[in-house]
Amino acid sequence: MPALLLGPWAGVLLDRWDLARAMWVADLVSAAAVAVILFADRPERLWMIYLAVLVENIATTVFRPASRALLPSVVGTGPELAAANAARAFAGSVTRLGAPPLGALLLAGPGITFVLAVDIASYLLSAATIAAIRTRPARAPHQPLRPLAGLQYAVRSKPLRGLLAGNGVFLIANAGLTALLVPLMVERLDAPGYTVGYVFSGLGAGYLLGAAISVRALSWLGIRDLIAATQLATGAAFFALVNAPNVPWAIAAAVLIGLPGSVLLITTETTVQRITTPGMLAQVGALFFAVDALAAVVGALAAPAITVVADLPVTLNLLAASAVLAAPLTLYAVPGHPAELTRKPS
Repeated sequence: MPALLLGPWAGVLLDRWDLARAMWVADLVSAAAVAVILFADRPERLWMIYLAVLVENIATTVFRPASRALLPSVVGTGPELAAANAARAFAGSVTRLGAPPLGALLLAGPGITFVLAVDIASYLLSAATIAAIRTRPARAPHQPLRPLAGLQYAVRSKPLRGLLAGNGVFLIANAGLTALLVPLMVERLDAPGYTVGYVFSGLGAGYLLGAAISVRALSWLGIRDLIAATQLATGAAFFALVNAPNVPWAIAAAVLIGLPGSVLLITTETTVQRITTPGMLAQVGALFFAVDALAAVVGALAAPAITVVADLPVTLNLLAASAVLAAPLTLYAVPGHPAELTRKPS
C-alpha cells in the first residue's frame, strides 16, 4: 500500500533530491526499523513489529524509484543499462532462492536476534556502498509539487502509456493466480500446502535463467515484440501451471513462467529508463510501482471473488487467458518503430 498511496508523492520529491542520498537514507531508515523488532520481546510489544514493517515498506517506496532513476546516470542508456538491470535481477533472484533456507538455518542455529542483526548489517552495508556514488543526475526544476505529474507525463507518452496498459492487465492476472496458488496445490493437486514453496523455488530458478539471457534477448526482437512475446510465453506457461496434473509438472511450469517473466520485467524497466526524461524518471518509476501495487490489490481481491461465481478451474484458466490477452494489447498500444522508443526532450 505505501507504493500506491505514497509513491507518487515520493517520486515528485525524488526528482528534486539527490538520489544517492535518498537511497542511503532509506537504507538507514530500514535498518532502524528492523532494529525496533529487537525490542518486541513480549506480547504487549507486538505492535512494534507492525510499525517496523510499515516503516520499512515506506523506506522501500523511496528506495526503488530512486534506484531506477539513478541507474541510467551511472551506466548510461546503452547496452550497459540492460546488463545492469539484468545483473540486479539475477542478484535478486539469487536472494529470493537462497534467503529463505539460509534464514531458516540461522533461525534454528544462532536465533532470531542474529537473523535481525544480519538484516540490519545488510542495510548498513548497502547504505555505505551507495554513499560512495558520485554521479549526480539532472534534477527537475523547482515547481509546485504535483503528485499526478508522473501520470500526466506517462499519458502523453505513447510508449509509456502502452507499457502501463499491457503490463497492468498482465500483472492483475499474475496477482490473481498468485492469490489462488495455495488452493490450486491443495484442492486441485491434493498436495500439502508446503509444496507452494517448491513452486516458488521453480519460479526463482526460471527468473535466474531469464536474467541470464535477457540482454541477449534484446537483440532478438524489437522492444514491443519482445515484451509481447514474453507476455504470451508467460501466459502459456500459466495455462500449463493451472492445468498441471501433478506437483512436478507444476514446478516445471513455474520455471517456464519465471524465464520469460524475468525477461519481460527487465525489458520493461530498461525501456522506461531509456525513454523517460531524467528529471521525470523517479516520478514515472514511482507511477509504475504504484500500478504494480494496484494490480496486486485488484488481482488478489478479484480472483477469490470470481471463484464464488465460477469454480476454481474455470477461474484459474480465465486468469491465464487474461495474461495472454496482454500480448495483443501491447502490440496495439506500444509503438513498434525504434525511434518512438528513444528518449525525447521534455
